[in-house]
Amino acid sequence: MAKLDPADGFMARLLRWPPALPGLTFLALLLIWEFGTRIFAVPAYILPAPSRIVQGFEAVPASRWLEHIWATLRVALMGYGAAIAISLPIAIGLAKSRLLSRALYPLLVVIQSVPVVAVAPIIIVILGTDDAPRIVITFMISFFPLVVSMTTGLMATPPELIELSQSLRAPLRREITQIRLPYATPYIFSGLKISITLAVIGAVVAEFVAAEKGLGYFIQFSTSMFRLPQAWAGLLVLVAMSLILFQAVSLIQRVFYPWSLPKGER
Repeated sequence: MAKLDPADGFMARLLRWPPALPGLTFLALLLIWEFGTRIFAVPAYILPAPSRIVQGFEAVPASRWLEHIWATLRVALMGYGAAIAISLPIAIGLAKSRLLSRALYPLLVVIQSVPVVAVAPIIIVILGTDDAPRIVITFMISFFPLVVSMTTGLMATPPELIELSQSLRAPLRREITQIRLPYATPYIFSGLKISITLAVIGAVVAEFVAAEKGLGYFIQFSTSMFRLPQAWAGLLVLVAMSLILFQAVSLIQRVFYPWSLPKGER
């Protein structure tokens, strides 16, 4: 029998590690990007090389980065929290009342269909230029997926369990908390994961319209001054923020609600 090469065994184990293949692919793309911009002499004001982006990141003081990151993160989390707080009671109402569902759901679809970028200047004029309009814009972008996922999950409860609880005259509170919400938990977390990334997008869109700090403002200002390496550095920080928040929601589900994960992820 032929002996296995230890190197082959190491590579096989490395490739079985979940982050390995995406990481290697990302590294290969960075190398292609770096050498491509050097070989074809692409100007930095059109497409900076990754090394120039690192230099652009280092050109900005750490205190300024923290100021912009906190401004965007604060608005994103506040809008996200408002979306969760308002989505859950609406979803319960939609799941419990067929009349309310027929009356309210079309309005929610209409609101979602309105381009937030077009409405953002109007919201700024009405609410001013502080955090309030940016929170509202973030709320509008992240709200609809939460309502849909929560309503779908609450309505996925087996009807025989609902009939059993009604036959035992269980109060509505117990029906929601002990029967419907456990069945809806996987759906809820799917919506939470989608909405947390949309909340970051909403905060950036609001900063594009009116802001004096934040990653969206920083990217827009750097682009207007043709500081493309700094703009790309801001974009990478924004992507990292979205990934960290997404993983934070996933970690909460994995730690506190592991039974709601698919079998392969538990």
